[in-house]
Amino acid sequence: MIQTKEKKNSMLWAIFAIGAALSWGVYGAMLHQGQMALGSAQHRGLRALLCVGIAYFVIGVIVPVIALASQGELKWQGFTAYGATTATAAGALGAIGAACIIWAFKSGGIPTYVMPLVFGGAPVINTMVTMALHPPKSSINPLLYVGLLLVVLGASMVLYFKPQS
Repeated sequence: MIQTKEKKNSMLWAIFAIGAALSWGVYGAMLHQGQMALGSAQHRGLRALLCVGIAYFVIGVIVPVIALASQGELKWQGFTAYGATTATAAGALGAIGAACIIWAFKSGGIPTYVMPLVFGGAPVINTMVTMALHPPKSSINPLLYVGLLLVVLGASMVLYFKPQS
């Protein structure tokens, strides 16, 4: 029974990764739609950012507070200064990224331009930063760099051959 549970949990991460890909894959198009429907061009970017912030607050603050409280785990003793600072900085980076996407749209970008740049560049940057923070234990297969180059080329091709909007 333990092996079955371990096998089941070993692929749980993939389900969540697919959920993130689906969520973020739809994110840009939905954000642009909402932003365009939020009034005057001068203020709709900040209105969209406020809406994103409300969603972050509900999902990122209210939900974990309720879940932790229901489990009796809403205590500060489980928090470390480093963990809280790093996780908060990561959250700020996520919010800054959302703001940058909003301002890219406000500046005339559309999802078919903006999102391939974001989602083509982010994996490459993530791989480099992750390898710097957690150096590989063995030599890096050169095909990793080929893969990163293909990501950049793929994003470039999406931009170049994008459908007319």
